[in-house]
Amino acid sequence: MGEKQLISTLKYMSAIKPAFFLSEIIPYLDDPMPLFKVFSIITPQLPGLGLMAKKTGEDFEIVKILPAKPYLLTPEEYSRQKEYFTERALPAALAHSIEKYITKKVGKDWNDPVIIERLRRAIVAQKDDYWKPAHKRSLKYIKGYSVLGYLAYHFPVYFMQTGHLLMMLARDGLLKKNMTILDVGTGPGVVPLAIADFYSRLDGAEATIYSIERSEEHIEAFTYLRDAIVPGVGRVSIKSPVKSDIRSMDFTILPDKIDLVIFSNSLNELPETTLDVRADIVARISERLAPDGTILITEPADEQNATRMRSLTIALQKKGLFIYSPCSFIWGSTCTAPRCWSFEMAPAIRLTQLMETLAHCNDSYRYVNTDIKYSYAILRRDGIRKEKFRVPGRSKFLRLSKLHLHVGKRINVAGLKMSGELGDARSHVFKLCDGTAKTPVFAVLPSYHITQRNDLILSAPYGSILELRNVLVRYNMEHDAYNLLVSRNTRVSPANKEGRNS
Repeated sequence: MGEKQLISTLKYMSAIKPAFFLSEIIPYLDDPMPLFKVFSIITPQLPGLGLMAKKTGEDFEIVKILPAKPYLLTPEEYSRQKEYFTERALPAALAHSIEKYITKKVGKDWNDPVIIERLRRAIVAQKDDYWKPAHKRSLKYIKGYSVLGYLAYHFPVYFMQTGHLLMMLARDGLLKKNMTILDVGTGPGVVPLAIADFYSRLDGAEATIYSIERSEEHIEAFTYLRDAIVPGVGRVSIKSPVKSDIRSMDFTILPDKIDLVIFSNSLNELPETTLDVRADIVARISERLAPDGTILITEPADEQNATRMRSLTIALQKKGLFIYSPCSFIWGSTCTAPRCWSFEMAPAIRLTQLMETLAHCNDSYRYVNTDIKYSYAILRRDGIRKEKFRVPGRSKFLRLSKLHLHVGKRINVAGLKMSGELGDARSHVFKLCDGTAKTPVFAVLPSYHITQRNDLILSAPYGSILELRNVLVRYNMEHDAYNLLVSRNTRVSPANKEGRNS
C-alpha cells in the first residue's frame, strides 16, 4: 500500500508543479519513509511518468522531461527515400561485402560450386527447421554455414523490410533528431545496418545504435559488415553488440532513455519460452525507454508467428504498455487477439547476385526469398495512439462481436483493415478487426462485385479504419470465422473521424 500511495502522490505533485523536491511528498504519506527509500522505489517509475530526478544537496529535484520534437522529413529527404525504395535492391556495397565475408570465412570464392552447394544445404535445413511445430524448432542461426545461409537468404529481405518500417516511423513523427536505438537479437546486424543506410539519406538526423546478440559467429559477421559499410566517424554510430542471452541478462547494463527499441524477428526464435516470459522480457527492457520512447516488434507473416505476436501485444498491455499501432480499439473495448493472423506487405525486392547464383539450379524456388511480408506492433509507455477514432454513440454500426446474431443479414460495420491480400484475383479477402470480435472476421470481395463504391477495401493501407455499409454476414464453419460479403451494393469509405455518420 505504501508504494502505491507513493506513486499516486508523485503523479499528483507532478500534475500541479513543473518541478518539486522529493522531500515535499513525504508529509503526504500515511507511513513516512526515509528519503533514500523513497528514491529507490520511484526511480524505475520515473521514465514512464515523464519525470527525471536531479541530486540537489541531500535532496532530489523532480522535473518533467519535455518530449523531443519529432524529426520530420523534408520534401527532399522523402524524395530520396522514395527513389531508394523504388529500386527495391540491396545497396551494392553491402551485397558485395556479404560476398567478401563469405569468401573470407570459407577460404574459397563465395561462388565456388562447392560453397554454393553448402549454402543451399544450410538454407534448406533452416527452412525445414522453421516449419516444424514451435516446441520442436531450434532456429539457431548461430554458427558455421547457418550464419552464412542467413546472410544469403534472409538478410536482404529483412534489411529492406527494416527500411520500410523506419519510413513508417518517420511518417508518424516517431523519429527524433538525435536517437538512441537498441536492437534486441541483432544477428549479423541487419537492423543497425538498415538504420545507417536509411539515415544516409537524411540531412540532419543522428543515431547511436546499441544491440544485443548471443552468438559469437553473428557478432563476427556484424563487426565485419559494420566496419566495411558504416564510416567510423559519421552521424550514425553503431556500437559493438553486447554478448548476452535476453532470457537471463541484466538489462540495467543497457543505456537508459532509449528512444527506440526494436525486436526484429527475434522473439519468435525463443520457441521454448512461454508468452508470459516473452512479455516479461519486453516489459523489463521497456523500463529503459525514454518517456516518449517507442518499441517496435516485427515477426514473420506466417500464421503461427503473426498470431503469437498479436497475443504478445495484448499481454504487454497488461504490463503497462500501450499499443500505438496498427491495432486501434474503436469501441473502447479490450481485445483478446482471437487467432489474429495480421500482416503488412511491401514490394518484393530484386534478387542479389548471391541469391541468383544459389537459384541457378533445378529447384531454384527453394533459394529465392524476395517477398516482404511481416507482422508488426508499435508500443509506447505514454499512452499515445496513432488513431484516436472511436465509434460515436448511437451509431448505425454493429460490433463484430455481435455477428453471430445476424448471420444471413445485411449490416453496417466499422473496422480496421488488418491484413494484406489473403485471397486471390477471383476473390479478395482481408482481415477485419474492431477490437471486439471473439472469432476472426474477414471482408470478402469477389472480383465481379468490384465497383468504385467498394474498391477502397483493395487500396486502403494496412491499419486503415473503414466503414462498410450493406455487407452480408456469413459463417464459415470450416474455419470457424465470419465472412462479410462485400457486393456491388456495398459502400466502403474511410471512417468519419469527426464522428458523423452519413
